Amino acid sequence: MSLAANIGLLGWFKYANLLRQTWFQLVQPGAAMPPLHIIRPLGISFHTFQSISYVVDVYRGEQAVVTSFIDYALFVSFFPQLVAGPIVRAREFFTGLWAMRDPTYLEWLRGVEMILSGLAKKLIFADQFAFVADRYFAKPAALPGLLPAWSAAIAFALQIYFDFSGYTDIAIGTALLFGFHFPVNFRRPYFAASIAEFWRRWHMTLSRWLRDYVYVPLGGNRRGSPRTYLNLMLTMLFGGLWHGASGNFILWGGYHGALLAVERAVRGRREPTVLIRIPLAILTFLLVSAGWVLFRAGDLQRAAFVYGQMFSRSAAAGLWNGWQVRLAIAALLLGLAEEYGNVSTRLAEAPSWVRAGVAVLTLLAIELFTASETAIPFVYFQF
Repeated sequence: MSLAANIGLLGWFKYANLLRQTWFQLVQPGAAMPPLHIIRPLGISFHTFQSISYVVDVYRGEQAVVTSFIDYALFVSFFPQLVAGPIVRAREFFTGLWAMRDPTYLEWLRGVEMILSGLAKKLIFADQFAFVADRYFAKPAALPGLLPAWSAAIAFALQIYFDFSGYTDIAIGTALLFGFHFPVNFRRPYFAASIAEFWRRWHMTLSRWLRDYVYVPLGGNRRGSPRTYLNLMLTMLFGGLWHGASGNFILWGGYHGALLAVERAVRGRREPTVLIRIPLAILTFLLVSAGWVLFRAGDLQRAAFVYGQMFSRSAAAGLWNGWQVRLAIAALLLGLAEEYGNVSTRLAEAPSWVRAGVAVLTLLAIELFTASETAIPFVYFQF
């Protein structure tokens, strides 16, 4: 009953128009059907999944029953991650709540640093790449050619990463100011050397949720290869549908499900060496970037046009300016420093004057390089 209530609410507020339109197209093909004007509750995609995980974990005996309605309401509506995650499990939240104490000075400092990091990712990086993506996807036909299409797809890939990772940093940092330790949600996903590794690094709380509450209950990889491939496809189709009620998101989920199935069928058992990882990481990034076109295009017709341009022979000039190229190079260097030098941990252990200097420089960079006076919404606010 609880699952039916949660999924029913999510289904009504997010998918009623899709189901209604599909039904009428089957009954009366070609008939015009005005959409229902439904106002969605704030953050319903995220807090619904949190509620489902709580109920299932209690059923499995992995989570103690929460007897206080106020405590449970706080879990569902805690403001830092309410709108766009990360998806916090009940045991992660209530462990902090029931043993609540004032945050230490170092925790408070770390929280502020994460908020600054998130603001820098959003205002300096994401919004700059948004200019390229928004310009192209507003009217792709006005900018035909292979290079414009790929430069826009890669720009959106960088935008959505810095946008979502930035929001997550702000959410985790804000929660830390209250003494809550939320799970990491991103770990440099564009350094992944496979699609499976990408999903272990991208939106990690959603990936674990889909694994634990969809993929494993379907049978996971315990019933032979054909069933494993089917379970991967069904899980990713569900993940795509969770993002939005449109064919674009369903195809995006199916695309990743197919890539995961093919990869599982052909991959070897040994981990690739560093030299092999580099071309595999580039290939994975290009495959993921191509998939983001379905995310950004808005409708299937526009996505089909963009894909046609991405694999055409028309090589018009790309859309990036020199500043955006330098930003991408800076992002790559910072990512490499974090991946192989663990810079954030070293900074956390640095003297206070070093951390204060980095904070001042970050604030100065935000002031100097913020892309626009017009606010560009966070991408995941729409989900």
